[in-house]
Amino acid sequence: MLLLLAVTCAVAVGTVYFPQAISPLVATALHVSADSASLTVTATQIGYTAGMFLLVPLGDRLPHRPFLVTLLALTGLGLLAAGCAPTLPLLVAAGLLVGTTTVAAPVIGPLAAGLVAGDRRGEVTGTLLSGSIGGMLLARTFSGALGEWLGWRAPYLVAGVVVLLLAAVLACTLPRTSASSREPYRVLLTGSLRLLRTEPELRRSCCYQATVFAGFSAVWTCLALLLTGPAYDFGSQAVGMLALVGAATMLCTPLAGRLVDRKGPDPVNLVCLLGVVLAAAVLAAGGSGGAVGLTALTVGTLLLDVAMQCGMVANLARVFSLRPDARSRLNTAYMTCAYLGGSAGSWLGVRVYGRAGWWGVCVLVAAL
Repeated sequence: MLLLLAVTCAVAVGTVYFPQAISPLVATALHVSADSASLTVTATQIGYTAGMFLLVPLGDRLPHRPFLVTLLALTGLGLLAAGCAPTLPLLVAAGLLVGTTTVAAPVIGPLAAGLVAGDRRGEVTGTLLSGSIGGMLLARTFSGALGEWLGWRAPYLVAGVVVLLLAAVLACTLPRTSASSREPYRVLLTGSLRLLRTEPELRRSCCYQATVFAGFSAVWTCLALLLTGPAYDFGSQAVGMLALVGAATMLCTPLAGRLVDRKGPDPVNLVCLLGVVLAAAVLAAGGSGGAVGLTALTVGTLLLDVAMQCGMVANLARVFSLRPDARSRLNTAYMTCAYLGGSAGSWLGVRVYGRAGWWGVCVLVAAL
């Protein structure tokens, strides 16, 4: 069951990221500009943010099996509709539907946390997170290769069939659970804000992840500027190749989960925060260019990825232990703060890079 849920997380998260690789193919096939074709990516991401806020809290109100199966079924139908869309506006609308409903991963996290004993919660969270990381990293490679071979519609259609198959499998195998809350929908929507106000451990976890994810986003946003600039003069593909180094985090997050189960989340968080500071120092050496600089970037980004993702395991284990009856709302508050931190980090990173260069970005990461 844990493997099946991890695969579901991978597929669900992958549907958010795979359109990034095929937007140029969409532009060519539908005879629109590249900027217009990128609206398919933006619509999916906007939908995902909306689904996080509007739908994930319902995980506390509805039984998990029918809720999760319904979300996956709607996602699958949205992907098939996108794959058959004759015009860009219809494709964008389908992408918005897909993004809004493909929130299976933040629904599965609280579900799995409630199915296991407290001393296994970190291990389970780490395994599910490794599935999400795998989906995030591999989706773009899958869609790019398949799109080049069979056209831009093929990734949408194949993903739609896979999601519908997963929905059918989960409908038969997922354990029955009862709702943990009977509060009305309006109360659920505001519940995340109330929990932020009343749960100091939630605020602490949100603060840790928001600052680290801000540094992570600043690095990856500015890395493309560095690699395509005069220090390296690489193509944009170099960023994608460097991102694949982060696949090693798929192996590290389950280990971090077991450490959280044995030692608690605080020691793991401390090591991860120190790891981010060390990563900033290593990454600073990458600004000089050449083979030494590229090695520093590879090692530094790997260390940063591992520290960020393992810290997320510790934070989620802490969050899920707070209120068993409100895990979906806790997860909504946590993930919203994390994404807000990431958005702020990207914005800050670009501005610091323009004024102080790559070394300035590394100082920003360490300060965060």
